[in-house]
Amino acid sequence: MKAEIIAVGTEILMGEIVNTNATFLAQALQQQGYDVYYQTVVGDNQQRLMEVLATASKRSECIVLCGGLGPTEDDLTKEAVSAFLNEPLVLDEENCQRVHRYFADLQQKEAANNDKQSLYLRNGEILANEAGLAIGCYYHNQTNEYVILPGPPGECRSVFQKAIPLLKSSGKRQLFSRVLRFYGMTESELGATIHDLINQQTNPTIATYAKQNEVIIRITAKSADKAQAETLLASLVADIKQRLQSFYYGEGEDNSLAKEVVKQFAAKGKTFTAAESLTCGLFQSMIGDVSGASQVFPGGFVTYSAAVKEWLGVSPAIVQQYGTVSAECAIAMAKAARKQAQTDYAVSFTGVAGPDTLEGKPVGTIFVGLATPEHTTAHEIHYDHRTRSFIRHGAATAGLWLLLKAIAKD
Repeated sequence: MKAEIIAVGTEILMGEIVNTNATFLAQALQQQGYDVYYQTVVGDNQQRLMEVLATASKRSECIVLCGGLGPTEDDLTKEAVSAFLNEPLVLDEENCQRVHRYFADLQQKEAANNDKQSLYLRNGEILANEAGLAIGCYYHNQTNEYVILPGPPGECRSVFQKAIPLLKSSGKRQLFSRVLRFYGMTESELGATIHDLINQQTNPTIATYAKQNEVIIRITAKSADKAQAETLLASLVADIKQRLQSFYYGEGEDNSLAKEVVKQFAAKGKTFTAAESLTCGLFQSMIGDVSGASQVFPGGFVTYSAAVKEWLGVSPAIVQQYGTVSAECAIAMAKAARKQAQTDYAVSFTGVAGPDTLEGKPVGTIFVGLATPEHTTAHEIHYDHRTRSFIRHGAATAGLWLLLKAIAKD
């Protein structure tokens, strides 16, 4: 079954607030077995909303509306749906009394139009709103089902849970996904490697996404049975991992290189530190976002200037002979950081983030040092025609990748 999401609110249409409900509802509907093909944003105008409903009802079986259920004159969603379906609105006395008690408890004068929040479609199902005052509604006829939800994100999510048992596709066929994450290749390179799998996909399906300095593959199976879905996913996941094993670093919707580094170092009881120049603490910030990072990362160093690099332990002779933007400086920084922090591993970052060249090196020149118990090396990277933020992020993620590859060999 096809589902469609209609967000109601001039503030969304004008870009004054971000439509986070659409993200939640699209994912939630897919989990219930719906194919979400359309999303629409319409302002607080009854005529335009009815026009949108007329289009949606012809192309989608399930129509989910969110927003416009409040007490003000521009909250017109229920009125528009009522007029479109020729189904009158009736008052839910129980919720009406709850609204009255709410204002009485606050000792505030209640506006007369607050009763609007307790209206629902006759012959529809009330969707109680425990997180707010405006109730939602589920309604269906011979061709369509309609889910009417409040706009505030917390209320939208809470009320939608009440609608799930009523949905026609609920529990029939659901979507089950696995997310594979890769570093060191472009989306086009990844697509070329698995193009035959993409061309012959049916169930499961394959979708690739390019994110900053990594690529993601989402593999989705549609099934009423989780065990069957896992069986469908397993062989395809194994095939993709085998083809792309040198770029694969982990699995999971919320996973990241930083999380994998912390997890793998913790599993082996090892520690690491960092000395940062052009990244200026970005690498350490990424590590600090991971719960449990303190087990493996005692601290690090930001060594922006040549003087502070020398304070860390980099020989002035290295700076004078090779410059700060060099493999030799990156190696010296990693060695000194490992010694100072008394860790098993260390990474270092030096280079040119821009906007100007430095020491005759072009913007985008990066050296990432890696010190291990056995040796210290430097890796040279070049990002042409990139922004300062991209270059710095690219350097930090390269350091994470080097640590992850190194700990895998430990």
